[in-house]
Amino acid sequence: MPDSQRSELIRALPYARRYAHALTGSQSRGDLLVAESLRDLVNQAPGKLSARLELYRAISRKAAVLEEEDKRPHALSFPQRLLLLLTALEGLSSSQAAHILAIDESTAAKEIAEAHQTIRSVSQTSILIIEDEPIIAMNIEDLIIHCGHTVAGIAHTQNDAIALAKKTKPGLILADINLGEGGNGMKAVAEIMKSMTVPVIFVTAYPECLLTGNTVEPAFVITKPFEPLTLAIATYQAITGGVPLP
Repeated sequence: MPDSQRSELIRALPYARRYAHALTGSQSRGDLLVAESLRDLVNQAPGKLSARLELYRAISRKAAVLEEEDKRPHALSFPQRLLLLLTALEGLSSSQAAHILAIDESTAAKEIAEAHQTIRSVSQTSILIIEDEPIIAMNIEDLIIHCGHTVAGIAHTQNDAIALAKKTKPGLILADINLGEGGNGMKAVAEIMKSMTVPVIFVTAYPECLLTGNTVEPAFVITKPFEPLTLAIATYQAITGGVPLP
């Protein structure tokens, strides 16, 4: 593999890991998927897509094999879930997503449109918002309601989040990582998890800084500011648990 392509793959790793984490619902399973995909890419000639898109393609292909073993019912088809993650979470165009999955653009557009309609009618739950900025918290609250969910409560500090989670027993937690003087969202969630198990989506302005592989990381990370659809597909994946790996 040329050094230039190797460098491009290294730069793409944080985004590929975010995609794989959301796809599998787990840091460890997602990283295993990325590692296997990287081995495949290292041993093959450079493709026509950029290194980042080639990595997305390799991950998607590996996940498709594992998906055949998943017997759980899903409201969305597997291609629809891939397309939504690639476009809503990773910010790719429908054309780029179509190339990654080796389907024509019209089919991709149709699948995405159908998935948009479906995603708004499934996976409704109560969500605890952990966000230190009141205005941002209000905007997130509006997005959550727009997506068909209910708001369990809004916590502006680490301590408030822990207390509110125990009181409301949310179906999902949406947590900003940096709570300013109010503490740390990841520490709040770690404390909450000592007394309950609940899916969590973390929000950060700099996902590439969080997804370094040096520490324990969340399975679901979205970049702020985010659109309603980004929240909807992340919530769907968080609640349904992603793609199981052996």
